[in-house]
Amino acid sequence: MDWYEQARTAEQLRDWDTAIALVSARAECYSADSYAHSRHLWHMDLLVSAERFTQLTALALTDVHARRRLNRALHERGMDTVLRRRAEDGDSGAQYHFVKLLCETGRLQEAGRAVHDLGPEDEYAHQLVAGFQTPASDTR
Repeated sequence: MDWYEQARTAEQLRDWDTAIALVSARAECYSADSYAHSRHLWHMDLLVSAERFTQLTALALTDVHARRRLNRALHERGMDTVLRRRAEDGDSGAQYHFVKLLCETGRLQEAGRAVHDLGPEDEYAHQLVAGFQTPASDTR
């Protein structure tokens, strides 16, 4: 069995240590080799599946793919407090996920306040909130 089959099998068995070790050894962010880059994205997905958020957070400091995958995972898990903290630290991707999560959970006023507090000049953040507002829920 080659490394790829071993990694897939480990992933299916939820043997995260093995899967992550096999994939990360062959992964490279922004590689000219598209396969190495794809393995990098797979590595990020494995970290999420293994719930290794501390490791992903460390990688997110310098790796845009880790940052995007972390923010998406936090959003998917409804971790609004963590997203807000990341947004307060200047991560605009986290801000967008935070605002969208608030809107998706019916907290439009809170989303509006978050946009005002975190990025009052951020047109995209305003558009996110506006996209969830109906005439009956319009707070502007």
